[in-house]
Amino acid sequence: MWKISKSMKFDAAHKLENYKGPCANVHGHTFKVDIECEHNKLDYIGMLIDFKYLKMFMDTILKKFDHSYLNDVVDFNPTAENLAKYIYEELKKDIEFLVKVRVWESETAYAEYYE
Repeated sequence: MWKISKSMKFDAAHKLENYKGPCANVHGHTFKVDIECEHNKLDYIGMLIDFKYLKMFMDTILKKFDHSYLNDVVDFNPTAENLAKYIYEELKKDIEFLVKVRVWESETAYAEYYE
């Protein structure tokens, strides 16, 4: 089995709906998104998938989040958990071997989604 991963970052603001605490106020993060792909075969040149394609697919999704107010961009409460699921579902349309998406809100806190 082979596993590869790709990471990218974006900056955005959000607030958590129906939350009791400081995160109910507008605040920002430099989000980091990690994706993992896994498969038991490589292509004819020895790659699971070219990293440039992973970057291209991630760019397509993350560029709409970068320097935005997430509550205006998505139609769900933009928690790290919900963002991870949304990104996974969007990437899965193009990346057959995608197995996991992890969304970091800080250096010490992340949520991940996988099926």
